[in-house]
Order: sequence, then C-alpha cells, then structure tokens
Amino acid sequence: MSVLMEMSLFQSKSMSASEMAQVGRMYSNSFTSFRYLPVGIKVFPQFCSCACTGNPLKASSFSHPSSSNNRYLSTNAIGSVGGDKLAAETSLFQIFGTNGAKSNLFPRDIRVLDAFDDEYGGVIVDPERLPENADAFAYILHSSLSNWKMEGKKGIWLKLPVERAELVPVAVKEGFQYHHAERGYVMLTYWIPEGPCMLPANASHQVGVGGFVINDNNEVLVVQEKHCAPTCVGFWKIPTGFILESEEIFTGAVREVKEETGIDTEFVEVIAFRHAHNVAFEKSDLFFICMLKPLSTQIIVDDLEIEAAKWMPLAEFVEQPLVKEDSMFKKVISICIARLGKRYCGLSSHQVVSKFDGRLSSLYYNVVDTQDFNCSNC
Repeated sequence: MSVLMEMSLFQSKSMSASEMAQVGRMYSNSFTSFRYLPVGIKVFPQFCSCACTGNPLKASSFSHPSSSNNRYLSTNAIGSVGGDKLAAETSLFQIFGTNGAKSNLFPRDIRVLDAFDDEYGGVIVDPERLPENADAFAYILHSSLSNWKMEGKKGIWLKLPVERAELVPVAVKEGFQYHHAERGYVMLTYWIPEGPCMLPANASHQVGVGGFVINDNNEVLVVQEKHCAPTCVGFWKIPTGFILESEEIFTGAVREVKEETGIDTEFVEVIAFRHAHNVAFEKSDLFFICMLKPLSTQIIVDDLEIEAAKWMPLAEFVEQPLVKEDSMFKKVISICIARLGKRYCGLSSHQVVSKFDGRLSSLYYNVVDTQDFNCSNC
C-alpha cells in the first residue's frame, strides 16, 4: 500500500522561499526507497522494515495521507538544501505516530559546534560556522555543552556577530553570560567547572593621552574644545584624546595633536601619567602626558572637535586660573617645566621582544647616569 509522507524543516526561519518551495512529497513502500542521503543523515535499521515488533514507527503509523503529523526528509528536499548545511541544521526533524508519541532523529555528528581548543583548557566557538537556524543552534549548543563537560573543558567563548543577534537570547537562556560587546559582535562566556570563574574579565581601563608641545619660542600648543564642561569653557588646554585599538601610546599622542591642530610632532618622552577610577562606564582611566617636539608651525583646526587652537606663551599658559587652582594641572605643568630645564627625566620608549610571547612591545623607562643629577643627557 502506498504511503504518503511529508517533509517539514524544523522551524527554519533562515530558509528562503525557494528552498521551502522545493520541499516535496513522494510515495514509497518503505524507508529503503531513499535514493540518496547526505553525510550526517543516518537510516536506522528499525525504519527499514514494517515488521519490527513493538516498533511505534511502523508503516501503519502513517495511515492517512492527509495527516499533518507525518513528517520526513524527501530525496528532493535533501538534495535542494545541501549535505553539509542539512546535516548541521535541517536534520532536526520528528516522526509522529498515530498515538501522539514522537521520536527525535538527531545524527550524532552534529551535536558539537565547530570550535577549537584554547591554550587554557577552554573552547573557542568558530563564529563563521554557526547554525543558521536558531532552533538548531539551541539544540546543538546544549549538546555541545554536555560534550565539553564530559571532556573536562573549562571556559567557553562564544562570539556572536551582530547579524546573528537572534542567537544571543538562546545562549543566555542556556547559561552564557555577557563578557563584552563591540560594534560588530557580542562576546559571551560559559564557565564549566565548579567554583569561581577563572576567565579574564572585560577590559577594565580606557587609555588617554595628552601632547605637551612647546616650540623654540617657549610657546605651548593649546586648544579650546567645542564640547566641554561649563567649568572648562574658555580654558586653553593641551591637545588630548584616546588611544585607538592596537595603537602605541606615543603614536596616539602624535596622532591626536595632528588631528586637532594640524601640527606634525615627534615623540620625546612620557612625562607622567595619571590613574583614576570610576570614570566612563565605571571603568578606570590611564592618562599619559607626552612631551612632543614640533616639526611644523602652521595650525589647521579640526572643526568637529576644536573651537580654537594657537601657540600660547608658557608664562601665560601657567597663569590661567584653572591651572593655578587645580593641583593636578599645576603639578603636570611644573613637571613639564622641570623637564625643559633638564631637572627631570621622563620615560622614553624602547622596542623589545619578550621570550614569553615572542611579540614586539614598547617598554617605557629612562636611563640616568648617577653622576648626572641634572639629567643633561636626557
């Protein structure tokens, strides 16, 4: 007797209309008539015969062609979706019997997300090979965690691109926690072992730089910002800004001065740095004051951030009320003046390679001859 079986992909929101249109029907006497099954789809022996005693999925279960509970993957549907994607996503399907019982068919080779081990006994999920279907992702993520627990893994890193934002609540429901977010992705983590999480926390600091630029006429390069606190309106300050990702401190100082004033400079030393806490977004703040040597003189103001810029005599600069009244500003300027008089040495940048990671780094330090207390060689 011919049997009508229907195919329905598992809640696949990511399927296109054309893929859904290719879902077909066919008549067959048994499951053995499948002509082709891609990698990841397994045919179990009990489905190949209708005479298996006690098998709730025997042919009589598909008693009526119009039954909406009869679901399968047809030969045409399998070919239209593609072997790899089907094995990873659309092979999540169910077969229902007339008594309402159901059996889930989940091939064993799709139960772990594509990932690689990190050097600390953890796992990093490959963000480029995530299942496109949220329901498939939910099942495979759950199965992956079970597998990683059995393997004794520790921290799991799950990076979800912004275009896959629908997967975020799925991961959170599974127990993942937010770690950090950038413009193009959100990073979530899961700590498997008992006890406190040992994964490194999100970045705790923001890094800023200020450029103290003084020319041969003893004039300081200063700016007035367009957007500032009311107490700073009319205040002439040194150019400042934030370090970019993967940018050196000295490079950032040179760049900020160039962007705000158009003046080309050369890094000399880090004069001092300030460490403050609970600043923006409750993060800590590192601010490096760098002494820079001017290489040009013509000022070109950045209209987006800067109201005005000019060369101001040093004596006039230090007499500003905000400099005289603020202990922080007053100290910074006094250090800069001491450096100009060679009574103080800052930290110069030295490129070194560490044997621990083999990477080139900038090490900031000064070298002072113990017999030269005036720092004349700086």
